[in-house]
Amino acid sequence: MKTKNLLILAAALVFSVAGMQSPAAETPKVGDPAPDFTLKTLDDQTVRLSELTSKQPAVLVVLRGWPGYQCPVCDRQVNEFIKAAAEFNAAKAKVVFIYPGPADYLKTHAKEFQAMKGRQWPKEFAFVLDPDYAMVNAYGLRWSAPQETAYPSTFVVDKKGTVQFAKVSKGHGDRSKAADVLSAIKSLAAK
Repeated sequence: MKTKNLLILAAALVFSVAGMQSPAAETPKVGDPAPDFTLKTLDDQTVRLSELTSKQPAVLVVLRGWPGYQCPVCDRQVNEFIKAAAEFNAAKAKVVFIYPGPADYLKTHAKEFQAMKGRQWPKEFAFVLDPDYAMVNAYGLRWSAPQETAYPSTFVVDKKGTVQFAKVSKGHGDRSKAADVLSAIKSLAAK
């Protein structure tokens, strides 16, 4: 009888622990430290946030990645930032586009997105993969609705690793504009 009670107690404990979910990460706000991450580019070069921000401010643009198709709103946002590449370069800010999604075929989809409409990426911009949402989850940006991946978001992280600008879009539109991000970067230089 004692053994049976212990087995029941053990089973109840296993089921209660299995049912627990770790709390979702908090999305960093202005003034918060930016969670560090290490991701890879399409040519397998490592990009680590803390290394970037030790030299210059970083602009993190989280795209929707691969929700089953290439996002046309992401395409427009990327093109707007590309048009402002010279201004980002003059402001000495590193722009990093983060393309999240399931690891299977993510690189293939990312290459397709990167080359859409003959797009030419500025050499100063980084385009990194976030397989299985490692960075997205660390930033509390996982959009878990069907056909979604991540909330489109933009962060400016200063050389101390502190978030100085944060915008999270809880829908497809209302993305950060390049001009607004440039203004945030210029205000860093004025400090």
